[in-house]
Amino acid sequence: MFERPSVKTAAYAGDRTIQIADAEPTAPEAGQVQVAVAYTGLCGTDLHILHGNMDARVARPLVFGHEMSGTIAAVGDGVDGWTVGDAVTVMPLAWDGTCPACLAGNSHICQNLDFIGIDSPGSLQGLWNVPAETLVRLPAGIRLDHAALVEPVAVAVHDVRRSELQPGQKAVVIGGGPIGVLIATVARHFGGDVVVIELDPQRRAQVQELGFATLDPRAVDQVAWVEQWSGGAGADVVFEVSGAAVAVLGATALAKVRGTIVVVAIHPTPREVDLQRVFWRELRLLGARVYQRVDFETAVELVADGVVPADALITRIVALADTQDAFADLEAGRAMKILVDVAGAR
Repeated sequence: MFERPSVKTAAYAGDRTIQIADAEPTAPEAGQVQVAVAYTGLCGTDLHILHGNMDARVARPLVFGHEMSGTIAAVGDGVDGWTVGDAVTVMPLAWDGTCPACLAGNSHICQNLDFIGIDSPGSLQGLWNVPAETLVRLPAGIRLDHAALVEPVAVAVHDVRRSELQPGQKAVVIGGGPIGVLIATVARHFGGDVVVIELDPQRRAQVQELGFATLDPRAVDQVAWVEQWSGGAGADVVFEVSGAAVAVLGATALAKVRGTIVVVAIHPTPREVDLQRVFWRELRLLGARVYQRVDFETAVELVADGVVPADALITRIVALADTQDAFADLEAGRAMKILVDVAGAR
């Protein structure tokens, strides 16, 4: 018989409010595993949820969160290859396998995608039931706080793979937040020459400490700088990670002839784009939304091998009860990455 004490959860209740509550865990169904969540990272998508930008999409109260690490606590019927105690993270995508996108081999952007943690309950709970096929194994010895970064690293890996960046090419990252830093890290690891454009002086200093060139577009003519840096050509790839309208408008001016612009940030409203420049230079404009399993597997390797500067990125770890306050710090730009210690609340 499945009996477990209640666990703590953090849920978006609407009106910019996080609700901490007790919940009774249920046994994993056939094909599911139950994960004892160790850590959950808070990200920009979670901020969009908190701000109400996804109210038309999410049920409330919603236990959210999708950047996580943990260990298997129970295994449902029909699940093979997993054992209680295995260290895991979760690729939080569930697709239907029948829509035109899935049938064309693009199941990660299924037209009826369940993004777990947004469209269904997520990892800000002590015990979390997920489909077994979403599990990604973590190697022995990896720190679980570091492993909570695997999901955003997978985002960065997918973005860089999508760009087709080649060794030696020039890459501009607009926005020095967590995803921007991870894209810069992955692009450099894949052989790119990277510069990060960031307005905030504190973030710019953090990025510089990681060994990246940075630009303050208020102090330097970014177009002239990139042209000089690239020998007059322009950047091979430009990653728009800031989410700012002015950045979208200016991104096309930074790219070389037949260069690539990758839109990474979630833009809540339509943006103005310089299509004349897109036409004149035959630019590629690409969206990069989530990730595929190969991106997750690569991300696990990068975190485990120390390529990702996890300690530098994790500003602090907070208790589950302090989730609301953590979001206030993220909104104010006082943190790079905050993890929630979910295990400590169980």
